[in-house]
Amino acid sequence: MPEHTERWQAKKRESVVKYGEIIADNLSKAGWSCGCVSTVDSNGQIIFVADAHRDDGKRFVVRADEKLTAFVGLESAIRRTIEE
Repeated sequence: MPEHTERWQAKKRESVVKYGEIIADNLSKAGWSCGCVSTVDSNGQIIFVADAHRDDGKRFVVRADEKLTAFVGLESAIRRTIEE
């Protein structure tokens, strides 16, 4: 693989981690405990599952093909319930 491609992929991974951490930090500041795990499904695909919950019993779980997508989905689901 060309060196410039490897550098670009490394920067992309860093961005995903950075933005995912920002979302997790914001959720934590709003009173949510959250986390994310990755696993392999029955088709051999890597999936990410992000979870957020609060002491009041509210809980959200989001499954996605990418870590950042899981956190964005989690944030979106929580915002929708707040706006309702």
